[in-house]
Amino acid sequence: MKKIFLLTFIFFIGIINLNAEVNLTPNSKSSILIEQSTGKILYEKNSKEKMAPASMTKIMTMLLIMEALEDEKIALDDEVFISEHAAGMGGSQLFLPQNGYMKVDDLLKGIAIGSANDAATAMAEYIGGTEENFVEMMNKKVKELGLNNTNFKNPHGLDEEDHYTTAYDLAVIAKELLKYEDIIKYTSTYEEYLTINGEKRWLVNTNSLVRFYEGMDGLKTGFTENAMYCLTSTMKKNNMRLIGVVMGVETKDNRSKDTISLMEYGYSMFGTKTMIENSEILGKIHIDKSKDREYNFYLEKDVKLVVDKGTKDIEYTYDIKLDNVKAPLKKGDKVGILRFKYNSEELEYNLVVNENIKKSSYFRVMFNYLKDVFSGNFNFIR
Repeated sequence: MKKIFLLTFIFFIGIINLNAEVNLTPNSKSSILIEQSTGKILYEKNSKEKMAPASMTKIMTMLLIMEALEDEKIALDDEVFISEHAAGMGGSQLFLPQNGYMKVDDLLKGIAIGSANDAATAMAEYIGGTEENFVEMMNKKVKELGLNNTNFKNPHGLDEEDHYTTAYDLAVIAKELLKYEDIIKYTSTYEEYLTINGEKRWLVNTNSLVRFYEGMDGLKTGFTENAMYCLTSTMKKNNMRLIGVVMGVETKDNRSKDTISLMEYGYSMFGTKTMIENSEILGKIHIDKSKDREYNFYLEKDVKLVVDKGTKDIEYTYDIKLDNVKAPLKKGDKVGILRFKYNSEELEYNLVVNENIKKSSYFRVMFNYLKDVFSGNFNFIR
């Protein structure tokens, strides 16, 4: 199946290519800005340069925590044992009680809001069994995401030899984390109180922009003497979520200035346009061994384009390839691929069913088989 569409946008005279002509992040050694739903790069500077990430490491730690929660391997109200090793972590910390217990929910708050190294280590030990096993999980996830310039040595980000990443890789990891929308309720919280060892502790978000820059709701700061000041930021405005990364900044104020510069640029120069909604029925697929045999299929997520305000015309095509599938299937199971093409880019989107499809009984399968034979609709090739 193939269709061709033409979209016309208003052309604004005088818009220049800031990405090529202006240094948006003069205080940063490395930086990048991407749109979250598509991953499209809107601006970058030295984005593939390997650098120490400091506590931005915890973006990967939070990603593995959110995956474990979704897979029901852990729960928010689980009580986590605090080992001597975890309690003794330096740098930013909650001063967790050695041999005590804290809930996953509170430890996640400590990581996301207070950048607590002891909380990150405790969660690493809880999920991985040991910190070393968890670090292996971190680096395995790096490979799954197709990233080649990241290597983690710990779950918290304190400087360590061969512990490095890039602005680009961090943006991709952040993009993956933001698939779990619940993480925003943690990273957007400016202040919180935790009860630790019977005492109330006040947490203040290390990312002050979540309070002082409207719309900012995450994601993770970082600082060590080696890494200097850095920040992976995110916000949503005009139905578009952006992710920005700045690394190697000498002061906290300049870190904020460069981050705001990225966001102002992104929202003034770009927007998103939904081409195909995931609620739209794209066709029907034959499903062997099912009751009704033919079912509607949909996109797993909307097809969105990031559009430059200076763009005049966009021409695109798409084609659909369906898999040979059979019951049973669960809602959201993949049944094919939609290939979306525009300009020189090609994007792939999963096609899914939007309901649970049970396997039919043997007698129903035989009835459908005979019905097809006698109606002349039988196809020996599926």
